[in-house]
Amino acid sequence: MANFAKPSVPRFSVDVYQNEYLPEGGREVNAIVTVTATGGGTLGGGLSPAAPDGRPSAAVAIMVDCSGSMEYPPTKMRNARDATAAAVDTLRDGTHFAVIAGTHVATEVYPGDGGLAVASPTTRHRAKQALRRLASGGGTAIGTWLRLADRLLSSADVALRHGILLTDGRNEHESPEDLRAALDACAGRFTCDARGVGTDWEVKEVTGIASALLGTADIVADPAGLAADFRQMMETAMGKEVADVALRVWTPVGTTLRYVKQVAPAVEDLTARRTEAGPRAGDYPTGSWGDESRDYHLCVEVPPAGLGREMLAARVSLVVPQPDGSAQNLGAQGLVRAVWTDDMTASTAISPQVAHYTGQAELAQVIKQGLDLRKMGDFDGATAKLGRAVQLASASGNADTAKLLSKVVDVVDAATGTVRLKTRVAQADEMTLETRSTKTVRVKK
Repeated sequence: MANFAKPSVPRFSVDVYQNEYLPEGGREVNAIVTVTATGGGTLGGGLSPAAPDGRPSAAVAIMVDCSGSMEYPPTKMRNARDATAAAVDTLRDGTHFAVIAGTHVATEVYPGDGGLAVASPTTRHRAKQALRRLASGGGTAIGTWLRLADRLLSSADVALRHGILLTDGRNEHESPEDLRAALDACAGRFTCDARGVGTDWEVKEVTGIASALLGTADIVADPAGLAADFRQMMETAMGKEVADVALRVWTPVGTTLRYVKQVAPAVEDLTARRTEAGPRAGDYPTGSWGDESRDYHLCVEVPPAGLGREMLAARVSLVVPQPDGSAQNLGAQGLVRAVWTDDMTASTAISPQVAHYTGQAELAQVIKQGLDLRKMGDFDGATAKLGRAVQLASASGNADTAKLLSKVVDVVDAATGTVRLKTRVAQADEMTLETRSTKTVRVKK
């Protein structure tokens, strides 16, 4: 495994897209905030062995479902071993790592001494040898896997901590409350990508894990695709350079921040995750960053003002909160403004960016509603919701989602959302649409 030259820390920038003009008496201000990080790990070829402060760069825990169902078909367990080996091969030298076998209990497979190994040609070889011990048998209690991953990851003094979790079944050997408690305990301590293999797992469980731990979720319907997916996940993890980045939003007296949502590359409501950060300011977690760009939708309610008045509705910056309560400012800032005018043309115009992402958020919502109604047997309701989804996907140019929808409905007229439910739908197609329903297409600015 090659060593890579140390890349620089990403530079962050913030751009605000909005129509700042309000009619007389207008109170709602909407803005799309684009955050971009450039010059970090991904463009430089991957994570370096040391972070900017001299600490080792990262620790990764790979959690592999080894419950009894992983034996059906027998190739599934072999594919999981091959995928884990591919992920181990993708680790950069100097990265701390561990492999966990998950059943109704969690077991350290490698290194197995209660700590983490440090990636090198020798430890990667030993880890792949240890994967032979991955064997199916037992139940599924994902909360125990996450808690063990947290203990192992926290044993290393590193800049970034990340998990990769694979499951093929439902979390049947612990209560939903136990899983929720584990997620609450791990939130903010490490990020985690979650994958469901096959079609016997619960979409809401896998997507809920990824959402709580600020990672990605996806389906790998064919186990033969696991190795490529694990390799890609690990390459992305190796490209992260800054952990625990928060979107800090300050609003003046008299305003109410109604919501903060990530809207690209996927829809994620961050409103309830606010941490107070001083007078009139709050931090919203965004996880780890490499070279990438994400979009956020802010909605602010401002006090009404007279025509010609102008006010700062919100100030957005990027920070890394510190254990002592302080915060490292990443040097990027954006301003959201409100201007009251009697120019009807100006005040009634909708920002193209706001309109686009409002539609993308609705698209994710109506897909979930439509699939839920279909499962409940309300086919008229499902047709209406999924028809609206087809209309929104077509209008916004979200070709990937449109293609997934076409596996569930026959499209008569995309522009009007006229569809017919298919009488027979492959379970993998339905689960893929549900799992990927929050993925959005970027607006052309």
